[in-house]
Amino acid sequence: MASKRTTVDVDGQQVSLSNLGKNLYPEFTKGEVIDYYARIAPVMLPHLKDRAATRIRWPDGVDGGKFFEKNAPSHTPAWVRTATIPTPGSSTGRDTLDFVVVDDLPTLVWCANLAALELHIPQWKVGPRGKVHTPDLVVFDLDPGPPATIVEACEVAALLRDVLAEDGLESYPKTSGKKGLHLYVPIKEPAKAERTSEYAKAAAQRLAEEHPELIVAKMEKRLRKGKIFVDWSQNNPAKTTVAPYSLRAANRPSASTPITWDELESCEDSADLVFGPDDVLARVEEHGDLLEPLLAEDRPPLP
Repeated sequence: MASKRTTVDVDGQQVSLSNLGKNLYPEFTKGEVIDYYARIAPVMLPHLKDRAATRIRWPDGVDGGKFFEKNAPSHTPAWVRTATIPTPGSSTGRDTLDFVVVDDLPTLVWCANLAALELHIPQWKVGPRGKVHTPDLVVFDLDPGPPATIVEACEVAALLRDVLAEDGLESYPKTSGKKGLHLYVPIKEPAKAERTSEYAKAAAQRLAEEHPELIVAKMEKRLRKGKIFVDWSQNNPAKTTVAPYSLRAANRPSASTPITWDELESCEDSADLVFGPDDVLARVEEHGDLLEPLLAEDRPPLP
């Protein structure tokens, strides 16, 4: 079947769109995916700005195959910003890759048209000349091992918040969009990139020692049953975390959604913290960007 294409003007750029009626989720089309990203862009783009994006693409929808795309494809328009970044030890066998940097609405719409349902970004930024900065965020991924759920992850998030507060650090939660939670901490860029990973690991290990019945900080999956794995490893400069407001691939579209501490502390059921695209847009209308503090210039240093 021939691809149905149309060209639209997005903030002055001509963006070619195709197959807008194609289902990327069982009951959610590519056109609806693009519409969601266009409407969430005002709060999403500041979190994507200057961060090298890994796109996870589902060209045949969530029931088809997926692939990770770090390098900008050969057909990338000239107006899309790319950054050549060292990737030592990469599975591609290349020493550098040309990452897409999603700095504007046309680029976000272009990614959505390529069925990049998920956008994942690192905790560091890249400068205008390709300089890679040290991280300005610490992130904790709270991953429930069944039969534990996001309800127990919320309990752990509150414990972790208090540990971070002892060090003078504020933390901000969002759902992963699947079964877990992410906790972000804005920090002043340290001199060495490894510093954030070291700090996150120490905090996770402390919690695991204080609450061994609830928390595990070791990687082995066999240890996670019924507990919350506090994954500190996403602070490794080579790793990424799903971006705020990004869609996730599942039977129904959900998004990685910023939440309030009140919502987190009152969570009694996994369904309480599942948000579809319309939910997320309504929440932004009500709350604004709950993760706006992550964008502040004035940040505390790691202790």
